[in-house]
Amino acid sequence: MEDSNRVSTGVPGLDTILGGGLPGPRLYLLRGAAGTGKTTLALQFLMEGVRQGEAVLYVSLAQSEDELRQMAASHGWSLDGIAIVSLAGEDPTDMTEQTIFQSADLRLDRTRDTIQNIVKDIQPRRVVYDSLLEVRLLAADAMRLRREILGFKSFLGTQGVTTLLLDTEHLSSADTGAEDQLENIAHGLIRLERQLPAYGIARRRVEVKKMRGTPINDGYHDLSIRQGEGVTIYPRIVPNTRHEEGIDGELIKCNIENLDGMLGGGLDAGTTALLMGQSGTGKSTLASLYIRAALERGERVGMFLFEERQETFFRRSEGLGIKLREYYDAGQLMLRDFNPTEVSPGEFAGIVRESVEEHNARVIAIDSFTGYLSALPESQEAITQMHSLLKYITRRGVLTMLIVAQHGLLGYEAHTDLDMSFLGDSVLLLRMFEWPGVVRRTITVVKKRHGPHDLDVHEYIIGSEGVKVEPFNQPPPGESGGYYPKG
Repeated sequence: MEDSNRVSTGVPGLDTILGGGLPGPRLYLLRGAAGTGKTTLALQFLMEGVRQGEAVLYVSLAQSEDELRQMAASHGWSLDGIAIVSLAGEDPTDMTEQTIFQSADLRLDRTRDTIQNIVKDIQPRRVVYDSLLEVRLLAADAMRLRREILGFKSFLGTQGVTTLLLDTEHLSSADTGAEDQLENIAHGLIRLERQLPAYGIARRRVEVKKMRGTPINDGYHDLSIRQGEGVTIYPRIVPNTRHEEGIDGELIKCNIENLDGMLGGGLDAGTTALLMGQSGTGKSTLASLYIRAALERGERVGMFLFEERQETFFRRSEGLGIKLREYYDAGQLMLRDFNPTEVSPGEFAGIVRESVEEHNARVIAIDSFTGYLSALPESQEAITQMHSLLKYITRRGVLTMLIVAQHGLLGYEAHTDLDMSFLGDSVLLLRMFEWPGVVRRTITVVKKRHGPHDLDVHEYIIGSEGVKVEPFNQPPPGESGGYYPKG
C-alpha cells in the first residue's frame, strides 16, 4: 500500500511495526485488559491528527470528558483541537417522551444515530470509539452486535474516517465465537497486554495480531507508559542480513601489549566478546581499558551499567589511572546506569540500538549482563532477545563486550546459571586464587573465532600503577602454591 495512504499513529515505535502507519481509512480494534494503555494510546493517535491539521473526534461511552482531560493533564498534554463527545452514564438524546424503562435496542439505536450525526457535522479524519464493551452490553446477542459493527464500519467508510475501536479483553469460552466475528470485521487488531512480575513494575507488551494488506513486524513488542511520554513501543529487533559489514580491518586493541598479543593483536570489530569471571577478578576494569582505547582513537562508546552507579564507575576507573569522565562530559562516552527491574528487554535493546544507529557508537559494553538477567522473570527469553540484538549490531561493525559474573569465590568452582557462551565470538576468562600470603588474578583467552590466539594462562595484575598482563609463573614442583587456576 502507498505511504500516502498511511495514517501515523503518533506512538513511537508503533509506526515502525506497522511499516509506516495504519492503512487508512479503515476500522481497527484496539484491545486489552484494564490498565494496558488503550486510552493513552488512543489520545496519542488523536493528538497526532491535530498536529497534522486534521479534525478528530473522541466518542466515549465509558469516561466523562473531565476524566479524559485529567488523564491528559497527568502527561502534560492538552486536548485542544480534539472534539470530545461523552455519553458515559447517560442516554445520548433527550428521553423525556419515553418511559424510564427503555429497551436496549432503542438505546443502541439512539446512541448510533447520535454518533453518526456528530461525525457528519464535524467530518473528522480520525475517530476513537471508547468502548465496545458498552455496545456489547446493549446489543445483548452476537448477531445484533455483528450487525451494529458492520453498519458502523460501512458508515465510517463512506466518511473517509480512520477509526480505533477500543475493546476490553474479557473473553470467556462462550464469547469466543462473537469475538472472532469482530476480528474478521475489523481491518486490523492491536492487542495490549500487562503482566505483573513477583517484584518490580508491570511488564507491558503489544502484538499486532492482524493487519490486512500490509506486512508487519510480527510477534510481541515491549512497551512502556511513562508520565509525559505516554505509550512508547520498542519494536522487536530482527537482524537485517542485507546490512552486514565485514569483520576484516584493523583489530581493536586495549593498549596492554601482552593482552593484545594473547588475542593475536586485538579483538575484531563486528564481534562479541564475553568477559567472564567471579566477583573481584577485574572484568569491569578490563572493559574500561577497551573503552579508554576506543575513546582515545576518537570513536564513540556506549557503556550500560546494571550494578554500579555512574559515579562509582568513574571513581574506580580513575583510581587505576583510567580517566573517562572528560569523554562523558564531551558526549563521546554515552554512559547510563539502570535499575534492571525498571527496564524491559525490548526497551533496553532499543536504547542500545539508538546508540549505534543515531550516535554511531563503535564499541558497546554491558556491565553486567548477569545483573540484568537476574532481575528479569524470563531470563532465557532475555538471552534470546540479546542474541538478536547482538547479531543486529555486530553486523554493523560494532564491538560488543558483555560482562558475565560467575558464582563462587576463592577455591570454589565457578559457574553461571544459564549458558551464555554461544553469545561470544571471543571469551576472556578471569580467575582469582590463593597464593601463599596473597591473592593472584589470571586471564586466559579460551575462545576466539576469528584469527589466532594464545591459550596460555597469564597473570592479570591490577595495582596503583594501573593494569599489567604478565606471563604466569607457577612454583617449582613439590612447593606449595595454594589453589591453582583450573582449566
